Amino acid sequence: MNPILAIIIAVAAFIVGALVFWFVSKNYHKKQYDGKIGSAEERARSIIDEALKTAESKKREAMLEVKEESLKVKNELEKETRERRNELQKYERRVLQKEESLDRKNENVEKLQNSLNSKIAEVEKTKEELKLVNAQRTQELERISGLTSDQAKEILLKSVEDEVKIDTAKMIKELEARAKEEADAKAKEYVVSAIQRSAADHVSEAAISVVQLPNDEMKGRIIGREGRNIRALETLTGIDLVIDDTPEAVVLSGFDPVRREVARIALEKLILDGRIHPARIEETVEKAQKEVEKVIKEEGEAAVLEVGVHGIHPELIRLLGKMKFRTSYGQNALKHSIEVAILSGLLAGEIGCDVRTAKRAGLLHDIGKAIDHEIEGSHIQIGVDLCKKYKESAVIVNAVAAHHGDVEPESLIACIVQAADAISAARPGARRETLDTYTNRLKQLEDICNEHKGVEKSFAIQAGREVRVMVVPEKIDDAQMVILGREIAKQIEDEMEYPGQIKVNIIRESRVTDFAK
Repeated sequence: MNPILAIIIAVAAFIVGALVFWFVSKNYHKKQYDGKIGSAEERARSIIDEALKTAESKKREAMLEVKEESLKVKNELEKETRERRNELQKYERRVLQKEESLDRKNENVEKLQNSLNSKIAEVEKTKEELKLVNAQRTQELERISGLTSDQAKEILLKSVEDEVKIDTAKMIKELEARAKEEADAKAKEYVVSAIQRSAADHVSEAAISVVQLPNDEMKGRIIGREGRNIRALETLTGIDLVIDDTPEAVVLSGFDPVRREVARIALEKLILDGRIHPARIEETVEKAQKEVEKVIKEEGEAAVLEVGVHGIHPELIRLLGKMKFRTSYGQNALKHSIEVAILSGLLAGEIGCDVRTAKRAGLLHDIGKAIDHEIEGSHIQIGVDLCKKYKESAVIVNAVAAHHGDVEPESLIACIVQAADAISAARPGARRETLDTYTNRLKQLEDICNEHKGVEKSFAIQAGREVRVMVVPEKIDDAQMVILGREIAKQIEDEMEYPGQIKVNIIRESRVTDFAK
């Protein structure tokens, strides 16, 4: 057999077989697919039926839930509405109650207003009646007393005025006592502190005016032949030599303390040298003048250095040195000025003022005393002119002008210098006073006190720094004592000159007398 044919037959058989197989399998699969489609449709219908049933049930359940929820919401709304309604009812009741209360209050206010109006009318009526009664009573009192109302007012005002004066005097006394206690305590503290710290000497000095001689024979040599030696000495120095019966002493008499010092030094040198004649006297006086000028300059510079003040004009320093030979009531003027400067600085430090300015003012406050015997005028005016001439400040000038109260102090520095000057001049042992002057001052002090009405007697004590005044109790009462003390103090200030201050003590004695029978 032909192989190719065999292959073709085989291929054809295979193709036929494949076609048969495909057809058979296609029918088989079609049947199966149709069966599956039928079962799927049935299943789908059953699922749809179940889904419809489920959806229906879910719908019913949802409807039920919605109905329940709406019912719940409705119930809550009704509950809230009821609560709101209840609250509104409460508010309505409150408003009604308040309205009723206001109505009642208005009624009460109207009643009170009516009552008040009636009472006001009664009061006005009563006032009118009181005016009539007062007028009648005033007329009756005027008729009984025989005085008009104006006269009675005058008498009453006078009595009230007297009472007010007494009360005012008592108040003044209390206030003055309180102020004095506080001021005295503070002032004493400052003054005592300043005095303690200044440590000044308590010995007064006097300018030397007596020269001791080795023997009485020296008097003749000083006088010289026909008095030529003593005339030469007096002419060159301007000082009078008093040679009398005083043993071994020559008195130098002259108002100028510097010239007196020149004469003293020159005479002592001549006595030591032993050669006394006009030419020698002229030479010795010239040397003494140079020596005194040197001393003056050194003393002025030493005073400025001791106080600690700088920048003072050289001429003022020289005038300060001249004050070494000037005394006031036995107190050396330069030492007094130094002491015042130190005290002024201490007081200024205590109250917070400029210490340097206070010291400068204290040192220069008596500068006029250096030349007050050469120029007319008081040492105060001379000092003011000198300070102005040498360009001192206005504060210093005012302090110099006001340190004795001649002008009003314009600064605290001036007041400090016043206080320091009083402290230095009034401290124990600072100045000497003659017996006649002392007794006259005490007598004048007692006379001023005795001339006042109601004074029984007075006593000046403590060297005239205090006066005790005894008054008649029947004429002077406690309130009038204050006025009397002030009047006496004012008169003492106006009529007397004294260092420091004078204390006026008014004493009133109360006595009660009875008898045992």
